[in-house]
Amino acid sequence: MLLTNTLLRRPTEFVPLVDRTVSMYTCGPTVYNFAHIGNFRAMMAYDLLKRWLRCAGYAVTHVMNITDIDDKTIRGAHTEGIGLAAFTARYTHAFMEDCATLRMAPADVFPKATAHIPQMIALVQTLMDKGVAYRGTDGSVYFSIDKFRPYGALSRLDSRELMHGARIASDEYDKLHAADFALWKAWSPDDGDVKWPSPWGDGRPGWHLECSVMAREYLGDTLDIHMGGEDLVFPHHENEIAQSEAATGKPFARFWIHNAHLLVDGRKMSKSLGNYYTLRDIVAKGWTGREIRYLLLSAHYRQPLNFTFEGLHAARSALQRLDESRRQLVACDAQGTLRDHVKAALELARQTWSDSLNDDLNISPALAGLFELVHQANKWLVAGGMTKADAVALLDFLDQTDAVLALAGSDDAVPADIQQLALDRAAARKAKEFTRADDLRAQLAARGYTVEDTASGPRVKKA
Repeated sequence: MLLTNTLLRRPTEFVPLVDRTVSMYTCGPTVYNFAHIGNFRAMMAYDLLKRWLRCAGYAVTHVMNITDIDDKTIRGAHTEGIGLAAFTARYTHAFMEDCATLRMAPADVFPKATAHIPQMIALVQTLMDKGVAYRGTDGSVYFSIDKFRPYGALSRLDSRELMHGARIASDEYDKLHAADFALWKAWSPDDGDVKWPSPWGDGRPGWHLECSVMAREYLGDTLDIHMGGEDLVFPHHENEIAQSEAATGKPFARFWIHNAHLLVDGRKMSKSLGNYYTLRDIVAKGWTGREIRYLLLSAHYRQPLNFTFEGLHAARSALQRLDESRRQLVACDAQGTLRDHVKAALELARQTWSDSLNDDLNISPALAGLFELVHQANKWLVAGGMTKADAVALLDFLDQTDAVLALAGSDDAVPADIQQLALDRAAARKAKEFTRADDLRAQLAARGYTVEDTASGPRVKKA
């Protein structure tokens, strides 16, 4: 299995530290608002890799942090006039609901930053004792990037991009002027009642510190995989490496894997452009979680994904083809053994699937191979002669792919009143009341459904 390691800038064979056991840390949400579809583009990359590793026989321990203390969460809680815990609990719950909507396999641990303050203080003290951190004139504790020689290796910074002796207290900043970053922030009136006691006075952890502590707490000093969006390479992941490796003297993560940005209609997502969408915004427009999941999975994780509503229409059509093929294969009951041409097509599809995903999660040819097999299966079904043994073998392969894709089965049952309209239409057609039947079909269309007449009765599906 090859994975592109940002630290090395090339695909590298993945071999975990412990045979067949993978420790995996992924950057989770900052719970100050509902997560947007750009956030979930990263989550889909996490989910794809984790599911594929497990299908390949690895035991994966996955940790995804919940950032419930940083500049944004404090500002949000103050704006709404409620406590930080109540404010972040609302958006944490919403995030978990959204993950379920997208059929994400849950992480094994979802640690919250506020539950690990003692460990964060201990790490800051270790860095102070080692002489790589210092207390600034503002009372905050800073990491001295001058004292960590490898600083910049992940983001390819060089000494000309470092502001020696300068300090940055903000959680987020750009790459133009890398400077000493805050490990522990001294309390300020803007923080309100958000503070914890420490050897350096009341304050709170810096955002970068939080992930280092939570990753080490559950996965040890050296991780197999650390994932996140490409926007996190600097400063967040660069700073995680510095503070973790300065403390332990060990590599923090062996594979750094980053996904590319998501665009919306070819442009960067922005509220000012009117193309900013949360997952809930898209669902409210009538799209299902699995349709959104398919679109977010359909492009290689290291390539920018252009999110469009035309793309969602294509996702819906692709899923309908998969659903229909599966339905017909389940219904096939003709006697006979597995035929040679079906067996050969299955072997080719399995090889394409495995080779593609082992090649840095190259999902596009993997999906192309899957749909080519579905296309062939449909031709065999139309031509007749499909045996139950053929159908069982094909369904087995579809199930294998779905262990990674998680797309099988409808998100929502057809509402009872919609089903009743379809039955009323079938009864009208049987009674040769075609005008009424057409009217009922129009009512179904107005509600967003189509109806197909089959030998076993009307079959309703979303338009």
